[in-house]
Amino acid sequence: MPSLSEARLLFACAPALEHHWPGHPESAARVPAILAELEGAGLTQSHELLKLGPAPPATPAHLQLVHRAQFLESLESLTRLRAPCLYDSAPTYLTRTSFQDAALGVGAALALVDAVVLESRSRAAAGGTPGPSGFALCRPPGHHALPDTSMGFCILSTAAIAARHAQQTHGLQRVLIYDFDVHHGNGTAETFEYDPSVLYVSTHQRGAYPQTGDLLDVGSGPGQGFTVNVPLPGGSGDAAARACMESIVAPLAERFQPHIMLVSAGYDAHWRDPLAGLSWRDGTYHALSLMLRGLAERLCGGRIVFLLEGGYDLKGLARGTADTFRALMATEPGAPDRAERDLLEEPGVAQLLREVRALHSL
Repeated sequence: MPSLSEARLLFACAPALEHHWPGHPESAARVPAILAELEGAGLTQSHELLKLGPAPPATPAHLQLVHRAQFLESLESLTRLRAPCLYDSAPTYLTRTSFQDAALGVGAALALVDAVVLESRSRAAAGGTPGPSGFALCRPPGHHALPDTSMGFCILSTAAIAARHAQQTHGLQRVLIYDFDVHHGNGTAETFEYDPSVLYVSTHQRGAYPQTGDLLDVGSGPGQGFTVNVPLPGGSGDAAARACMESIVAPLAERFQPHIMLVSAGYDAHWRDPLAGLSWRDGTYHALSLMLRGLAERLCGGRIVFLLEGGYDLKGLARGTADTFRALMATEPGAPDRAERDLLEEPGVAQLLREVRALHSL
């Protein structure tokens, strides 16, 4: 077991095994599938990987950094009195443990932010290397949850709460959130629409659920220009993902100079995923994560935390996440899936990227 001072990657786990609806894609099998892949690949035995112990659930004060108290009270009552039930037409489901499970997921994310920030500061004070990255294997996902409602398989807005926690607890005022889930994170975007202290950047499939994230949606009022949407055409693959990182995300980060970076890490842009139509490969996630880690080391002492969002094909989810872990541990990507050899990709993203760059003066 490595010590905290030796670790390159910290991870926390809140699998929400009781939050499960038979036949639903957002199932209790998701985190165990990832853990099995990590174990099978030998990643969990690395001296550079450290798993944090169980974290307490997020408190009402934590949740109210983003969510309205009345919503939280009604949600907790609904899970206690009416669950199991469907919450919306996505369908988002609730079980009797869903509220507590979601609070445990947020708690794991906040504990990971704390550990990454404190270790980063400790190493900086000692004149050492950048701090470790973090990855929270928590569910249910969060980026669709709005301040006053759950939606899109999401119960609580994990990334948004983590951003506010970083600001208010650690004084990290400039937060960059990059969302590479195939679906636009409308909940995160709405939370920070008027806020210039949080730069929200989303690459997602154009026209997919929840039909938000238009190119021209750039934030409002003082937050104008701090929301950046890259709606990719269906079929966009590895080349498009890398181009977005190199020509949009990286220069935005350089200009914004974040104090911490959060990543809404959804793996449903993977070509195997049944709920969407992008063509990202296992190695796409390695390349993006490696570039993100490099940006964090250069700009904010290595402070970067990945938070699990979507990903509904268990093999694609597990392999993509494992390649993210490999990148954050500075090891080579896994062997390519043979089925990827004949994968076709939509090449027509150059004009879109030119439009995004022009709109945001990059």
